[in-house]
Amino acid sequence: MVSLVIDDRSVQVPEGTTLLQALRRAGLDVPTLCHDDRLKPSGACRLCMVELEGGREVSSCTTPAAEGMRVRTATPGLESQRKLMLQLLAETHPVEEPPGPKTPFGKLLDRYGVTPGGKPRRPASLKDATHPYLRIDMDRCVDCFRCVRICDEVQGQFVWRVWNRGDRTEIRLDQGANLQGSSCVSCGACADTCPTGAILDQHVLDRDTPATWTRTTCPYCGTGCEMDVAVQNGQIVQVRPRMDAPVNKGHLCVKGRYAHAFVHSSERALHPMIRTEAGWKNVTWDEALDTVARGLQGVLSESGPGSVGVLGSARATNEENYLAQKFARVVLGSNNVDCCARVCHGPTAAALKATLGTGAATNSFDDIERACGFLVCGANPTENHPIVGARIKQAVLAGARLVVIDPREIELARYADVHLPIRPGTNVAVLNAVANSILEQGLADEAYIRTRTAGFEEYVAFLEPWTPERAADLAGVSAEGIRQAARVYAEADPAMIFHGLGMTEHRQGTEGVECLVNLALLTGNVGKPGGGENPLRGQNNVQGSAHMGCEPSHLAGYTPLESAAALYEEIWGRPVPRERGMTWTEMLEASHDGSLKALWAIGYDVYLSNPDANRTAESLRKLDLLVVQDLFLNETARDFAHVFFPASSSFEKDGTFMNSERRVQRVRKCIEPLGDSLSDWEIICTLAAKMGFAKEFDYHDVRAIWNEVRKGWKAGAGISYERIESQGLQWPCTSEDHPGTTLLHEKTFSIGERATFIRSDYLPTTETTTEAFPFLLNTGRTLFQFNAGTMTGRTSNAVLRRTDTLDMAPGDAETLGIRTGETVRVVSRYGEALLPLRVDESIQPGTLFATFHDPKVFTNRLTSPNRDRQTGAFEYKVTAVRVEKA
Repeated sequence: MVSLVIDDRSVQVPEGTTLLQALRRAGLDVPTLCHDDRLKPSGACRLCMVELEGGREVSSCTTPAAEGMRVRTATPGLESQRKLMLQLLAETHPVEEPPGPKTPFGKLLDRYGVTPGGKPRRPASLKDATHPYLRIDMDRCVDCFRCVRICDEVQGQFVWRVWNRGDRTEIRLDQGANLQGSSCVSCGACADTCPTGAILDQHVLDRDTPATWTRTTCPYCGTGCEMDVAVQNGQIVQVRPRMDAPVNKGHLCVKGRYAHAFVHSSERALHPMIRTEAGWKNVTWDEALDTVARGLQGVLSESGPGSVGVLGSARATNEENYLAQKFARVVLGSNNVDCCARVCHGPTAAALKATLGTGAATNSFDDIERACGFLVCGANPTENHPIVGARIKQAVLAGARLVVIDPREIELARYADVHLPIRPGTNVAVLNAVANSILEQGLADEAYIRTRTAGFEEYVAFLEPWTPERAADLAGVSAEGIRQAARVYAEADPAMIFHGLGMTEHRQGTEGVECLVNLALLTGNVGKPGGGENPLRGQNNVQGSAHMGCEPSHLAGYTPLESAAALYEEIWGRPVPRERGMTWTEMLEASHDGSLKALWAIGYDVYLSNPDANRTAESLRKLDLLVVQDLFLNETARDFAHVFFPASSSFEKDGTFMNSERRVQRVRKCIEPLGDSLSDWEIICTLAAKMGFAKEFDYHDVRAIWNEVRKGWKAGAGISYERIESQGLQWPCTSEDHPGTTLLHEKTFSIGERATFIRSDYLPTTETTTEAFPFLLNTGRTLFQFNAGTMTGRTSNAVLRRTDTLDMAPGDAETLGIRTGETVRVVSRYGEALLPLRVDESIQPGTLFATFHDPKVFTNRLTSPNRDRQTGAFEYKVTAVRVEKA
């Protein structure tokens, strides 16, 4: 600790603390304009100047606190200088404050009695009111450059540029006449940091100061960003990032910060409904629940527990998913329970569990700043996990090495040492060749292999034929590129692997992840800070939904059914069925053949999300009872459901989510539930009571549900609500005094002392090109929209990304005689869809890319029903198609 005296008060602060931080710890409000805790201190505005003993003046934001310092913060000379500086800055500032709450600069002017001069700036300043979320009026700029610095240092987008010097200094966009014409990703960081209203969040315009701010967790991707939600007159009006959040550290993406209008959308389904011959009819909760209870009991009586299925939700809380699987097993007596992890990250969980013993990320996001290198495979973090993507980008800009393996030239590929634009479906071949090349170049960690792994000699023999030349021919990349990728990854010590759905949604999804684990083991990067193998989970709680037991062969804690059933029988006071349950993909087939009679889909638009939509429609149409529970009358409900239950959004309830790094975080109610909507857990409990299980589902709040979860989930027993009130904890966390686990497998693996290399041979996809279908279509998400578009499609994000597109290489478009903006017909063996074309140089010839967010386009009419051989996950990433002029 460092001891110093500030304004005659003794203060102690940790070593390395700046004087400004020390002043704030002492409760002193020293003015600043250029400072933001998220940025490197610059000392440019000079408002935070303080006087040291002896009369020397220093900027407090750039000066470290030192032992024995004596500091004065508000001498007459300092205050006079501050006023003079503000007067100079205010000369060209508009007289009128911008709409909304007073800006920090306006408060400083009031504090020092300074009136804006209103003189025009020269040259004319940028103004832009065309963006749906941001308003620009650079007449209000005071050249603090915080917008430039936060865009560079935090987001890494470099949108804002400083031009000229002195009184001709101006801040412009990198390109285009307005924000939408620039490279801006609409993260809002510039508006968040701007002290003057030169860049303003549109949500604050013409609004008073919000009545309440509530801390909660973002409902979009699995990064787990925390935010403060402002509410005024019962409506969400603004979202800001939490500065103390361990994951996002004061940053948010466009979805987290701005895409919340869906909560108040006029399309929200706010009443229970039953389908009649005349269409949907609003009914009371009692009527809807009684209808479902009778229907389920009738199916159980006639066809048995195996004829009913339940689907949990990656958008629901841990507590709600726990109750969904408990309902299936206790009320229905069936292990037919699953969730959307089946079709996205099921292969990840299976592979990591088989190889290391735990089906989750080995490391933490904070290891990004510790890593010397990254291998990003089948993931596009800057679009799909933007906060993680920005952190990786910043690490690479600071000197870390990067390998990207992806069919497209994603944004991170532009920063990479090596980009392997592989042919879709060849992941396993390429990763085996990378491993072969690591051995060939003598880059394996022999000591680690000797002490912590098994099966190495057999693995080496297996890899022998997998030369870079062989894989290069299969994947359409160069052998030297594969060797270079092996060098970059293996020589970076430590190095992190990140993968996404481009790895898992293949016929060999599970084997692909096993190959990535092999690379980490081969280089000694498991159990090491800054290393590991880390899946980027797609939805906010996809890790939690499966982990809470929405999986036919596992109970809560992802513990195998056969070993955990007795424990849960003791907790629940009811028998746990031992009969094998069906996965979601198996339920779909059982519905098609008539053996699955009833399905309850919670927060999951299965029709729009499933591949081969025509086949899915046939299956759903055959159900005797389909219950859909969601915020909106989604495509599944609209076309096939018999009963609809209106659910509350995450902003309308309490609970927890589990992010990609195993962190359990609080979700808090910000507003009261709208209309007749209820939280998912209340609906489940009420239906259970209707079916005679009131005692087993008698919870007075979500904390009681979570405490029951902790009884059965030993690795989460120490994660109480009290402990995660201010910050989440990562499991394993086995007791109330356990700090949580940021790094898995440090000394031993969950599976045992040694991890075994798994030999996964390459098996080509059956989805191959022909003369009739000459292109390979790859599908995925984009920055501004999310999954089925249920939420983002009902926000102003639809202005930033209006619909799905078919992205095609320029040469292919020229050959077909089609241009950007033209509508084309895409035809596969399974169906067809109409999409606007976008010619894109990031696409490799012979391949295509399309998003799947717009139900009007319905891209999944095209996609293949092929599945991962081990888990049943669908092969969304490879479909043979042809393209025709519409």
